[in-house]
Amino acid sequence: MITIKEIADIVGVSTTTVNNVIHGRTNQVSKATSTKIQKVLDEYNYVPNMTARNLAQNKSKIIGIALKVGKDKYENPIQDAYIGELIGSIEKSVREKGYFLMIYISDSIEEVLTYVATWNVDGLVMLGPPDESSDTISKSINKPVVFVDSYYGKTNKGDIHVRLEDRRGGYEMTKYLLESGHRKIAFVADNCVGVDKERFLGYRKALEEYEVNFQEEDFFRLIPAKGILEKDLEKMYKYSKNYTALFCASDYYAVTIMNDLRDRGIKVPKDLSIVGFDNNIYSQLSRPALTTVAQDISKKGEIAVKQLFKLIENRKIDSEVTTLPIEIIERDTVSLLQAE
Repeated sequence: MITIKEIADIVGVSTTTVNNVIHGRTNQVSKATSTKIQKVLDEYNYVPNMTARNLAQNKSKIIGIALKVGKDKYENPIQDAYIGELIGSIEKSVREKGYFLMIYISDSIEEVLTYVATWNVDGLVMLGPPDESSDTISKSINKPVVFVDSYYGKTNKGDIHVRLEDRRGGYEMTKYLLESGHRKIAFVADNCVGVDKERFLGYRKALEEYEVNFQEEDFFRLIPAKGILEKDLEKMYKYSKNYTALFCASDYYAVTIMNDLRDRGIKVPKDLSIVGFDNNIYSQLSRPALTTVAQDISKKGEIAVKQLFKLIENRKIDSEVTTLPIEIIERDTVSLLQAE
């Protein structure tokens, strides 16, 4: 590739003048000279050295995404429709800012912190860390950080969060099932921390308001890891016979269970009602179409990037916690029962 010095020699100017044109400082160069330099740049398809320019500006132009996922959950988290849509939205917003995105996924928060430190990123989006690691991240990373889907006991002053009305979503969907006549409602998730805990607490609140007793067995833990999921679905088949409705903490779990039960002869919603959470592609493609709690996943990613760049650019943050709304989407997986 042609060098800046070679371009300067062709036009008969200094390398400083060529640099000014390359970096858009055309007010320091005459129009005629700027036109000559640009013509040579176009002729040789000159591409600026981004690394050198970023070093000069003391910026990496890289935004990091870190995701801590347990070994018992995913082999490839990006395959999850929710995570895929969220990361896609973040990447698009970062790219529109002229930055690049790097992703790191691990089941170890120490490993995440080590690798983030070596990236020299200009900012970090942390996706859903569990309670015990959020405080560590906040105190250990000397970079602008925005937490997405993160909940822990006491939010540190200065931490920036983007969340959903998760607890309200759990409450409203459970209330919807109760008002449809259901009293034997199980809650299905892979854990009871963070986002899933918030949704579970909303579920519990609705049960209490309708004076429906909660038993410990009403929480069913479904592990999606290969080799475990199949056994859990077998358990679910027997377990589901004690309930009229299942409230799944994600659309993925709802559709997975619905398909498995259908293969075993259980019809939804005739024999069992099932609802999910997210309103992602799973709920829209399933048949019957899934009743679910909707959230704007792409909007969540956009807001996270917007808040992060406010931090990077030292601009004022209006609110340390942004909470997005939910909506109940009624489709075809809930039957009306006569309440007991």
